[in-house]
Amino acid sequence: MKESFVSTNFSPDKLEQIERANEIIANYQAQGLKLTLRQLYYQHVVRNYITNEEKSYKRLGKLLSDARLAGLTDWDAIEDRVRVPVVPSQWDSLEDILESVYASFRLPRWENQSHYAELWVEKDALSGVLRPMAREFHVTMMVNKGYSSQSAMYEASKRFIEAEERGQLTRLFYLGDHDPSGEDMVRDIQDRLETFGSQVIVTKIALTMPQIVQYNPPPNPAKMSDSRADKYVAKHGAESWEVDALPPEALQDLIREALESVVDAAKMNAVMKREETEKELLRKAVKNLRGTNA
Repeated sequence: MKESFVSTNFSPDKLEQIERANEIIANYQAQGLKLTLRQLYYQHVVRNYITNEEKSYKRLGKLLSDARLAGLTDWDAIEDRVRVPVVPSQWDSLEDILESVYASFRLPRWENQSHYAELWVEKDALSGVLRPMAREFHVTMMVNKGYSSQSAMYEASKRFIEAEERGQLTRLFYLGDHDPSGEDMVRDIQDRLETFGSQVIVTKIALTMPQIVQYNPPPNPAKMSDSRADKYVAKHGAESWEVDALPPEALQDLIREALESVVDAAKMNAVMKREETEKELLRKAVKNLRGTNA
């Protein structure tokens, strides 16, 4: 929704920049996706609208802030995935809460699968892109925010070990930056989960060097203050790339391909049919109960 709170006289150049931003935003809204400012910035860089510099990022942020206040850009188009309020659940009626129950009811869809999989991402900024995929495939998604804590790794190992004890092969699909720490995090996750007793296979599905060659995202200088920089530079050179720079639809395609490689669609569809049957039984039971108490 566009709402105006201030009156601003933008120059023709600024209006053109706002229109370009709105075109990018509209393209992703049509796909049901919201962008962070960082993702919108990278979409400007890959289109050669702006240079890949921190000052360009700050200028775009200031322009979008002014455009939203002036009612020229949709307030729902850009989301802040860090400052998210915790709002208590509430419903207008019993019917509303029942509809929520029906919508959220799911059986354990992976229990009869030969594999158990999870989806992890380095950055919370990408959670909005990954969350629909995690829900579609009914997989656990975790945002690491850098190197994960021991507590989170221990709890994750228990999930994988439980699946392994059921006889399932376990897979962890990971998305992170292609930089000294981002490359090392895959090793770190694998090593620590093995320390806790899990046999999970960790696979980085983005960002990889073949994807960098394919999509040509804008590079950044490798962070030489990182203790892993020397090893990284020796292997990959002095440039690094952020996973945010890949188009959201490309990330979703990569996730879909990875998850489809381990899921038995026929088995999962059978579970989903059982869910619908049980939801219908629940609807009938509620209807009968309310009729009895009328």
